[in-house]
Amino acid sequence: MSVRAGIVVTGTEVLTGRVADRNGPWVADRLLELGIELAHITICGDRSSDIEAQLGFLRSEGVDLVVTTGGLGPTADDMTVATVARFCGRQLVLDPAMEATIAEIVARWMARFPDIDTRAVQAANRKQAMVPEGATVLHPVGTAPGVVIAGSDGPTIIVLPGPPKELQGMWSAAVATEAVQQAITGRTAYQQDTVRMFGVAESGLAETLRAAEESVPGFTCLEITTCLRRGELEMVTRYEPAGAQAYRGLMELVRERHGAAVFSEDGSTVDEQVAGLLSGRRIATAESCTAGMLAARLTDRAGSSAYVTGGVVAYANEAKIALLDVDPALIAEHGAVSAEVAEAMAAGAIRRFGVDSAVAITGVAGPGGGTEDKPVGTVWFCVMIADGPTTTRRVQVPGERPDVRERSTTVAMHLLRRALLDARAQT
Repeated sequence: MSVRAGIVVTGTEVLTGRVADRNGPWVADRLLELGIELAHITICGDRSSDIEAQLGFLRSEGVDLVVTTGGLGPTADDMTVATVARFCGRQLVLDPAMEATIAEIVARWMARFPDIDTRAVQAANRKQAMVPEGATVLHPVGTAPGVVIAGSDGPTIIVLPGPPKELQGMWSAAVATEAVQQAITGRTAYQQDTVRMFGVAESGLAETLRAAEESVPGFTCLEITTCLRRGELEMVTRYEPAGAQAYRGLMELVRERHGAAVFSEDGSTVDEQVAGLLSGRRIATAESCTAGMLAARLTDRAGSSAYVTGGVVAYANEAKIALLDVDPALIAEHGAVSAEVAEAMAAGAIRRFGVDSAVAITGVAGPGGGTEDKPVGTVWFCVMIADGPTTTRRVQVPGERPDVRERSTTVAMHLLRRALLDARAQT
């Protein structure tokens, strides 16, 4: 059996959803890179009994390594180190060198706040410098040191701070300790592959996976997770080296059944692919039901200013006419949500911004305003490439207003990707 690990995320603010957990997923990825099987991620509040309960559960599961995040600060509700020490049967002892290190770090910070209570700060310093006897102490990235406690009759435990920057900065030092290296002896080399599809229902992929189970030798060696995200279907497969042939067999079946819908086999997102295809181009957007979300999504990519010139959000017909030069007669004859107006908006964006490519979206996002022939979720798209094709399409997007908006941006990105590929093929 491969080395197994568990993660305990502490913090009442995380448990109650006031703060999103960024540490659990990050540590999970690092464990996978190390060839360690993640068995469990648990989240609990800042209560000593609850933290200890999570540690006890993971010990009962037989994990080799536990990583805790959070609860290393100077306040009373930061109790992870003391709880882990008690769980491991260790006394807390003062580390004078660490106390001096923390004091030096805090002194630089205190210089900006001359009226702060010095004695309270000194007490906080001492609390953070109390470490489990025999533990390996990790130098702080912020003010809180981490610790590693070697397992004797239980797992080795890495105790890391909650702020993601501090945790990530401490990770390499934690993994390099002798205690962790001993705990992860025997780890395997996992391969993880991500395939992304657009235009395939989850039920369709589920049927393919059932067929693969019957026809692909070694299929049971594959750990497969599917997820519908932003209207795309993501399939993540993890396997040990012996499962490589089974994965190749699975992908042959996936390509055979869903080849036209598979747009990424290397884990790249449509956003990343569009960014690459836009190299050397200039693009603008014209949006009437997505509140500028497509422009924002395009500019989320690093270096996006090299190809995104700007965008217009025009809800009112008067705005479409004034800002995008849409002919009022088109709106009167066909309505604002129509192929003709979508094309006019795209052409207007090209003229106004002096670009070679544009995407226009006009639709009925809801919750009201739909008609019998144009119900809520009716969206027209136009992708216009000056030296390539113009694609105009109507899609009925399901869901409430937030769903319609978000899924519409996904449809637009895929239409843009296809148009850019076609334009490239013509050159």
